[in-house]
Amino acid sequence: MKGLITIGLLVLSNAFMTLAWYGHLKFGEIKGFSKLGLIAVIFISWGIALFEYFCQVPANRIGFRANGGPFTLVELKVIQEVITLLIFTLFSLLFFKTESFRTNHIVGFVLLVLAVYFIFKK
Repeated sequence: MKGLITIGLLVLSNAFMTLAWYGHLKFGEIKGFSKLGLIAVIFISWGIALFEYFCQVPANRIGFRANGGPFTLVELKVIQEVITLLIFTLFSLLFFKTESFRTNHIVGFVLLVLAVYFIFKK
């Protein structure tokens, strides 16, 4: 159960962080946001990122083996990185329709999944 809670929180965390890092690139298409200066965009992104921390920190505390969770520190990091790529891929396909994924991207993602396999291999 702690493993599922950890992964769920990491998914939420990465959704907020991806929105904070890349969502502002679409502000020009939203009425009222198109004229915001850089400082305003930074503060909006920072506010979004705050919610990332509300998910990321508990995920790591709950999931970390030394705190009674199922994952080592390295496993937590690798899980987080793979989730980041999945969330980013979905985000870019849904919100940035001009972006495309090529074969080399898919091969790279497969290699990352293989990295997860080898890190979790006992």
